Amino acid sequence: MEVEEREAGTAVQQETAHTAVQTPPILRRRLYLLVKRTQDILLSLLALTLLSPLLLLIALAVVIDDPHGGPIFTQVRCGRGGEAFHLYKFRTMCMNAEAQLDALLPYNEMTGPVFKIRNDPRITRLGRFLRAAGLDELPQLINILKGEMSIVGPRPPLFREVVNYTAYQRQRLAVTPGLTCFWQVHPARNSLSFDAWVELDLRYIREQSWLLDWKLIFLTVVAVIRREGQ
Repeated sequence: MEVEEREAGTAVQQETAHTAVQTPPILRRRLYLLVKRTQDILLSLLALTLLSPLLLLIALAVVIDDPHGGPIFTQVRCGRGGEAFHLYKFRTMCMNAEAQLDALLPYNEMTGPVFKIRNDPRITRLGRFLRAAGLDELPQLINILKGEMSIVGPRPPLFREVVNYTAYQRQRLAVTPGLTCFWQVHPARNSLSFDAWVELDLRYIREQSWLLDWKLIFLTVVAVIRREGQ
């Protein structure tokens, strides 16, 4: 299965190379990326250090709530240019969630290749709270520290979604995926079509800047406080 994901990643890398959106002047962009990566390292290290007691408590709570599996869910995702990497999350679903997916596909509430439904029956009791509070994503701080993700950037898709992308939609793979983005802080994000989601990601790619990144970080904190996640 993982070999197939890697092969899919190679194919996506080749196609994405031909569809990347235009970027700012090279020197300015290199400086921005340097600052962005430095910021990612410092903030992820700081967050992992300060939040370590909370991370341990959440991990323990996940196991207590559903002792049939471990606290961390690992999934192969599509990164920048189609490169595969393992994304980490606190487990919010039952252990056989992937096996139940095919039966739930007819109830998909999203357009395009993405699958999302409200009141997903696979989500555990604690999982609903973690998702609403945005706490299930905290292990991705490790992905950020490793350079596989950034704090701000388009959310990393699954390869089964990417193989159904159009050439236009593949442009969202032109940058390093992130923990938060325009879609993540949108108040009606789960009601947006996939095309609208893609447009938000491409807007971020076009407008990338240090100030925009901090604006999205601030809006993410506000969304977490308001428990606007799902």
